[in-house]
Amino acid sequence: MTAPTHPVTLFTGQWADLPFEEVAELAASWGYDGLEIAASGDHLDLRRADEDDAYLTSRLEVLDRHGLKAYAISNHLAGQAVCDAPIDFRHQAILRPYVWGDGDAEGVRQRAAEDMKRSARVARKLGIDTVVGFTGSSIWPYVAMFPPVPASVIDAGYEDFAARWNPVLDVFDSEGVRFAHEVHPGEIAYDYWTSVRTLEAIGHRPAFGFNWDPSHMMWQNIDPVGFITDFKDRIYHVDCKDTRLRPRNGRAGVLGSHQPWGDPRRGWDFVSTGHGDVPWEDAFRALEAIGYSGPISVEWEDAGMDRLHGAAEAVGFVRSLLWPKPQASFDAAFSNQ
Repeated sequence: MTAPTHPVTLFTGQWADLPFEEVAELAASWGYDGLEIAASGDHLDLRRADEDDAYLTSRLEVLDRHGLKAYAISNHLAGQAVCDAPIDFRHQAILRPYVWGDGDAEGVRQRAAEDMKRSARVARKLGIDTVVGFTGSSIWPYVAMFPPVPASVIDAGYEDFAARWNPVLDVFDSEGVRFAHEVHPGEIAYDYWTSVRTLEAIGHRPAFGFNWDPSHMMWQNIDPVGFITDFKDRIYHVDCKDTRLRPRNGRAGVLGSHQPWGDPRRGWDFVSTGHGDVPWEDAFRALEAIGYSGPISVEWEDAGMDRLHGAAEAVGFVRSLLWPKPQASFDAAFSNQ
């Protein structure tokens, strides 16, 4: 038998309160192969990494000490600000001070776009070919479509996305790096048909693809396996985050009712990878069928389980799905009978 080809990585975004060294040590002790490094906390300061080779080397040295590799950069937070409207206190809470600046909305968007370009340059310096993130959306506030929203407003939103992201993607092209957008509520591509339209808006340019994360697809009744097969040439990265869809009780709606994070009345929650409603085996078979060869990254989000327990459990579950490929095809086997 041949060995599984996918490295299993830990997304560090949910660990940004811990020093990078500590997260690397924990990930190595649990058996992860590497990290999807978030550009937050002290894990990766993109501006410093872009300007200071010694700082960049220090990040690689941390990985080397623990036998890990960097397989992707996450810049979800800056990406969110590229297209968003309005820009407000929520963005100030998640952005680096050098991106937030004086808080002027258009200035924030422009600085966020520059940070996305920066992430492509830093990825190339680290030997990484994929940056994962969000895009933001100027039309997400109209998702309920009431009061009625003219089609021209929605068209303008996709035009705004293309105008802001094409220059960013030009830098990705020049660096030989791809952007993997996480299909997620709040973004320009948040479900199946908005993903189709997003690709159309930028002329299907190869620099832009998707980070397959099934959790929010399940929540929206999107088939996560069908998404893999239909967008087979655009699956640039994989994040494993599970979802438990609670039984319908006539009270809990999918939009969450403004309940706090982790409140069971929200109607759904994240769970330890492997114990929710995502069809993991079918999804992993589909990833193999389309020839996906990249990392499988565990994104730990479960308000009901300690992350130190859950992240250790999750790596074992993911590896259980990465069975070796057969050495011979079934056609070849049957032809010898």
